[in-house]
Amino acid sequence: MIRVRQIKVNVLKDNIDLVVDLAKKKAHILSDNVLSYKINKRSIDARDKEDVLYVYEIDFKLKDEKDIKLSNDVCYVENNEYNFKPIKKDIKPIIIGSGPCGLFAAYMLAEAGLKPVVFERGADIDTRVKDVNEFWQNNKLNLNSNVQFGEGGAGTFSDGKLNTQIKDKKNRIKKVLDIFIKHGAPEEIAYDYMPHIGTDKLREVVKSMREYIISLGGTFNFNSCLTNILTNNNQIEEIEINNKDHYKTNCLILAIGHSARDTFHMLHEHNIMMENKPFAVGLRIMHDQKMINENQYGKYAKYMKPASYKLIHNLNGHGIYSFCMCPGGYVVNASSFANKLVINGMSNYARESGIANSALVVTVNEKDYGTNLFDGVKFQEKLEQKAYQIGNGLIPISKYIDYKDNKISTSFGTIKPVFKGNYHFANLNEIFSNDINNTIKSGIEYFGTKIKGFNNPDTILAGVEARTSSPIKIIRDDNLESNIKGIYPAGEGAGYAGGITSAAVDGIKVYEKITSKVSK
Repeated sequence: MIRVRQIKVNVLKDNIDLVVDLAKKKAHILSDNVLSYKINKRSIDARDKEDVLYVYEIDFKLKDEKDIKLSNDVCYVENNEYNFKPIKKDIKPIIIGSGPCGLFAAYMLAEAGLKPVVFERGADIDTRVKDVNEFWQNNKLNLNSNVQFGEGGAGTFSDGKLNTQIKDKKNRIKKVLDIFIKHGAPEEIAYDYMPHIGTDKLREVVKSMREYIISLGGTFNFNSCLTNILTNNNQIEEIEINNKDHYKTNCLILAIGHSARDTFHMLHEHNIMMENKPFAVGLRIMHDQKMINENQYGKYAKYMKPASYKLIHNLNGHGIYSFCMCPGGYVVNASSFANKLVINGMSNYARESGIANSALVVTVNEKDYGTNLFDGVKFQEKLEQKAYQIGNGLIPISKYIDYKDNKISTSFGTIKPVFKGNYHFANLNEIFSNDINNTIKSGIEYFGTKIKGFNNPDTILAGVEARTSSPIKIIRDDNLESNIKGIYPAGEGAGYAGGITSAAVDGIKVYEKITSKVSK
């Protein structure tokens, strides 16, 4: 297969036939030599606001490749399909959690004929949506069915972003995207530089994947929380669900989310090896999406999809960066514990809210919260308790000018925010230490030099963003097993992923280890 790179067209002239013709011309490929073609990647070059470009990579399958002159932009590529042959085994794996990691592990195991059993502490997606909407409207929290817990995991109530920085030489990312597309995701996720599904479409994709797994002999059990494990000779032997039901197993995939704090404590009591790890905390910031679009695309803004941004800066001994940026999205109450409050960003596929939001988070480590295993968890809990208190149980919010001046806002200015969940004006300085507050304020001012209007006094801030990643890592060996054999810690909660795609890929890695291990 021949890949032709750096095919650039003005966004107003974007047309796949034109792009393919330009690619053929660049590589001197004759039309009658082409068997098929596909888009490998599409990105945006907006460095010149007077000429914003789409940049394509096109892959050609040819009748004859021997006369193609290769260069930096015209190269030969091997088949990029995922290729792994599992060994048929007589096991029935149990998976804890139905987020991206657990779901993809179950999917691959089911296709290998292994009939996985999935236990999810939360509800199925339809019930979960009802429970979450009830919470957002009436502030009635269901502790086991909420934005964090339930079918699809926390990512189901997010932007559905699929971009990742992980290295992938075995085409697992492509496999993840192909499966998403098979179950209803938009086809452009296969080639867009910043692919996203959107929470509305992702819910249907998750349900379709579950139904497919069941059709292959898999089983899903909702409202089923792992409450204990039983081991024998350093090997998993049995698990307990909901403090009463017991299931034998010699293969347990721990695809728990990082909000499963009770599960971490239970595992620690059973001497599962863990360590604390750095993470990040901060606030959500909201701007007019039109302002972000104009900064990113200039006069072409009205022709483009809602724009995103990525910002990073180092100061005061901390790094501050944008995280989980949601164009045209909503700030949502993502709480999962009584008397604690945490937020997240979410957007639908169309990204139609008119408001851009992103977390602005500051890196924290043992110097900030202590060296004991659960000190990071306790640090999160204290922040979430404070946010709940100052917001009177609702999302605490402030205009930037008032946060900067250490005051409580009394009204909105030119920016009218959009929330999923009720909110309350509060002094957000009360959540964090002076050090973290000063880092966030300095970061906003610095980012205002990169995006005009970023530090607008009327910009809205909300708190608290405290669950950017797991504060705990469950140690695993080269076989991806914990110190208790047969237990496979995986995904974001275990500390091995940082988003939907990387968590899904980790689930596939665990599937590969389980099905390549020859039974003794």
